[in-house]
Amino acid sequence: MKEYKNEKEFLEDYDVSQFAQLSMTADILVVSVSDQENENYRKTSKKMMSILLVKRRGYPFKNKWCLPGGFLNPAKETLDDCAMRVLKNETNLSNIYLEQLYTFDDLKRDPRTRVVSTSYVALIDKNKLTEIINENASWFDIVSYEEKDDIVTIALNNGDAQIDFSIKKVLRDKTTDLHSFSTLDNKYLAFDHPIVILSGLERIRNKIQYTDIVFNMMPEYFTLGELQQVFEVIMGKKLLAPAFRRIIANKVEKTNLMQTGGGHRPSALFKYKKRN
Repeated sequence: MKEYKNEKEFLEDYDVSQFAQLSMTADILVVSVSDQENENYRKTSKKMMSILLVKRRGYPFKNKWCLPGGFLNPAKETLDDCAMRVLKNETNLSNIYLEQLYTFDDLKRDPRTRVVSTSYVALIDKNKLTEIINENASWFDIVSYEEKDDIVTIALNNGDAQIDFSIKKVLRDKTTDLHSFSTLDNKYLAFDHPIVILSGLERIRNKIQYTDIVFNMMPEYFTLGELQQVFEVIMGKKLLAPAFRRIIANKVEKTNLMQTGGGHRPSALFKYKKRN
């Protein structure tokens, strides 16, 4: 082995070709929980969970839907920088809080070359966005989310197209409730994005119980009923009042304001109690 006098000499002589090359991408799962349109002003608006997808214009997977994503420029970007750039280019959205989800590295996840993807997740209210999304991007409502015998089936719909896929869950570690996922049925989504979507939705379901992530999409003032609706839509189940109160304990504070009008009885308004 050659002896070097210093690190500079070592780096000048270093042969990077001895290592296999791979590409890195960032894929972004943008999830919205928003009010559905309600023609009856006396009824409380129901909440709907939606996912932002982009239709691919070129190969591979031409004309299939996918999450916003793109390749990292390793000489100029961090992964976080890449995610924000890709989100802007693919959807026209910016200034959204993104959180790293998982790294996906299946050997055959991209037919072009070896690609490792770091995925990101964001939870927002799409009704409060000021940007107009790109024409090839679309919000898909989650119209069905069912789990039976460790098989999760999800249906998405944007009014013009429906996307159905199913994922097999296999428990890997009982102590951490860690599962591995494999796609069973998928005709309309590109790459391994069914697995990315399910991973992100499960992460959000878990995180809203012990973090404050849900308040990224809440207005400044809200009723407890509105907040509970958001929790129930994300968690996919009804919550008893005691269980809900335990989750939000020390996270909200009551104001002197009241919600009036709209045919409803006045309700006390709360706000997010930021932690020091």
